[in-house]
Amino acid sequence: MPNFEIINEVNTDRKAVAFTFDDGPNPVYTPQVLEIFSEAGAKATFFMIGSQMELHPELVKLAYEQGHEIGNHTFTHPSLPELHKQEIKDELIQTDSLIEKITGTRPQVFRPPYFAYNEQAAGIVGEMGYPAIGAVNGDATDWEMPGVEHIVDKSREQVRPGSILIFHDGYDDRSQTVEAVRILVKELTADGYELLTVSELLRS
Repeated sequence: MPNFEIINEVNTDRKAVAFTFDDGPNPVYTPQVLEIFSEAGAKATFFMIGSQMELHPELVKLAYEQGHEIGNHTFTHPSLPELHKQEIKDELIQTDSLIEKITGTRPQVFRPPYFAYNEQAAGIVGEMGYPAIGAVNGDATDWEMPGVEHIVDKSREQVRPGSILIFHDGYDDRSQTVEAVRILVKELTADGYELLTVSELLRS
């Protein structure tokens, strides 16, 4: 029986966390995030939306070639519990195919938009072999642009070995997120944390 829970953190003794970024790629903010991780020699997971990937395939390829993980985040970012079974399948399969077309590799992880999930959606995600990925720092609400300090503080509170952290590089003004991530990446690497992809963290 597949495991249908949403994974918010990984039980590990390894001093490692996974930074994740939703709703990209975005031509303004995704490159800034990539630069931060490149300078730190660190990796992240980008849960990208299919419709955005179609607009900016070169950013998908760049992120992948720099060693980051590209995760499935549906094609149009709907709330899955509001869809019929075939619509859910289409959202996942279309995105899956696009990621494979651009990167040459099938995605290994999935994040439901809005963390909205039900038994029907979980069944389809399970059939496709994906773990459903959540996060521990939802209180940071970076998508609401609450201020750099708020994003940093609420994320910092949830940092421990195995934490999965959510941020957004897509839609709207993400300058606060970029600055908060810059601070957190610097702090955590200085503190000896490894910044891994979600799949790497799941295996640790």
